[in-house]
Amino acid sequence: MNQDQPILQMSGIHKRFPGVKVLSDVRFRLFPGEVHALMGENGAGKSTLIKVLTGVYSTDEGSITLEGKPLVVRSPLEAQSIGISTVYQEVNLCPNLTVAENIFIGSEPLIFGRINWKEMNRKAETLLRDRLQLNIDVKLPLENYSVAVQQLVAIARSLNVSAKVLILDEPTSSLDRGEVEQLFLIMRKLQREGLAILFVTHFLDQVYEISDRITILRNGEFVGEYMADELPRIELVSKMIGRELQMLERIPKGADNVSPQAGIIAQASGLGRKGVIEPFDLAIRQGEVVGLAGLLGSGRTEVARLFFGADRPDQGKLELPIAGGTAASPRQALEKGIAFCSENRKTEGIVGDLTVRENMILAIQARRGWFKTISRKRQDELALEYIKLLNINPSNPEQLVRNLSGGNQQKVILARWLLTQPQLLILDEPTRGIDVGTKAEIQKLVMSLSEEGMAVLFVSSELEEVLRVSDRIAVLRDRRIVKEIADQEINQHNVMQAIAGG
Repeated sequence: MNQDQPILQMSGIHKRFPGVKVLSDVRFRLFPGEVHALMGENGAGKSTLIKVLTGVYSTDEGSITLEGKPLVVRSPLEAQSIGISTVYQEVNLCPNLTVAENIFIGSEPLIFGRINWKEMNRKAETLLRDRLQLNIDVKLPLENYSVAVQQLVAIARSLNVSAKVLILDEPTSSLDRGEVEQLFLIMRKLQREGLAILFVTHFLDQVYEISDRITILRNGEFVGEYMADELPRIELVSKMIGRELQMLERIPKGADNVSPQAGIIAQASGLGRKGVIEPFDLAIRQGEVVGLAGLLGSGRTEVARLFFGADRPDQGKLELPIAGGTAASPRQALEKGIAFCSENRKTEGIVGDLTVRENMILAIQARRGWFKTISRKRQDELALEYIKLLNINPSNPEQLVRNLSGGNQQKVILARWLLTQPQLLILDEPTRGIDVGTKAEIQKLVMSLSEEGMAVLFVSSELEEVLRVSDRIAVLRDRRIVKEIADQEINQHNVMQAIAGG
């Protein structure tokens, strides 16, 4: 294969689902012996493009060539048979089978019609040792080994079927730094052998450490293809989120700034969880809106979950000076005045088979205990009060919540937590998937609550939102808080510089 010609080329790729266009005129090139990073925020179309390439989805328009020949892939198995292999974030192997069985499943060496176990184990050991510098007992079940080793076994399986193109989809998301370095050593070795690697990750440092070329998608469209050493980090971030480096207007606040004398609601000191978020220090004061900014996968939600006790830290401590003590679980957090509105509205928020009223009173009833039930009259009063306050439509408290629009469902969840009268309200993507008008209402509500003395931890992937509502912004990159920005320093340029790093 000519090294100057792409081994894989996708041109004019379109993909539609009912009512939505997911990919529009996307193109992508991959050359032999290169690591090519595919970048884009959530919803950019990366996963869909990979599924088109591997035969999970068919294209509506466009063409794909492999080694200069037209290619139509009808299934992942067919993709693998012609040399396109994928290793996913969640390793799709069989943990109960041995390492050797996982590598050779479907292509076991046979003798007299039976599996030649000795030969299979020998080949597995040779492949792992010579190609991946991995010396392990291949006769043990895969589940005996770490996620990092399982990733390498999945790569070995791809190499066993003579992969020409290796797709690594978020392979480092569950690895520590040492394991990432081991994986990168393997990637560089395979690269020198001429293997073409498509690398998907949200970690900017890793992109610049390992990648030769970068393709950026945004909202299902092709933004551009760039050599990694010619694309400054801040330009990469700007192209991914589609915003130029300019100051955005913020919603005017009633008070100038939060007083330094304001009481601390929550204080994280060296708080962290291995493989999830690096240890961090962060204080949240009364009447303060603290925004968390960063790209998808930077650790924003992980920080929020630690503050609520939804995930247990294995480092540091969280103190609640005003309430006293700490919160090691959601129940304790609720008792200490912390409320958490999850980004997963459907799975961790609404209970679809319950009414608006029943959804609203869930948290306050849980805090009181199920033997101290709230009277039906009081439930009705509370429901009507918050339906009016949040402008929930329709205004019928007995409507099943599953029949409401996404924006109104979000308001019901907000009402649930506001009913608990929290000292700290954690909002994780509170405006995702809702209309512009409702977004503005929720943003104004956040400002109003802070002016009344409530502390708010605000997480959003929309940078404009974080800029508008925040008194202080903690910027995250690659699972660590890298900078805090406050007061007059809050602008898009400063936040994006911190996100980009480098």
